[in-house]
Amino acid sequence: MYRATVEIQGLAPLSQSRQHWTPKLDGESNDEYDKRTWREKANYDSLTGEIYVPAMALKQAMDTAATRLSIPDPDNRKAKMTKYFVSEVICESHLPIGAMKDEIPSVTISAHVTGQRGSGARVPRTFPQIQEWSGVTTFLIMNEKIKPDMFEQVLATAGRAIGVGQFRAENGGLNGRFEVVKVKYEKI
Repeated sequence: MYRATVEIQGLAPLSQSRQHWTPKLDGESNDEYDKRTWREKANYDSLTGEIYVPAMALKQAMDTAATRLSIPDPDNRKAKMTKYFVSEVICESHLPIGAMKDEIPSVTISAHVTGQRGSGARVPRTFPQIQEWSGVTTFLIMNEKIKPDMFEQVLATAGRAIGVGQFRAENGGLNGRFEVVKVKYEKI
């Protein structure tokens, strides 16, 4: 078992769309509500206000990349390594990106009213969007069949082809792509 400390650099803007439960004001329209609460769509530390990429977003990007790559299991030619990535690689911490909730810019897009493609009507929606972002997080790799070069291949694919956040590459978007700047390994 080993831990990988990973430094990530954003290659495209990061936009987030976290569901929040901010109450609506009396008589407030949906448009007014969206304009007032768009910052709440960011994932942020409630004490410091620092924006982060959730650990689970990075984990899911890794799982999807491992599935797409379909790397053969070196010990069993008929099996793939995907199951080991899904069950035995954990992103241990959120990725703080150095941006603060109260200072971030926004982007307003024409979104499907239901949030689903092809649903018909569109409405303006505002989301937090950070142009430049980077940070450090850790992954726990619990199966040594997953070699460092294999881990880095899957993580690089997750960054280029999957991404994180709203309008990410996995969903046909342009946002949330990243590159791996540095990885440091520690045997546990």
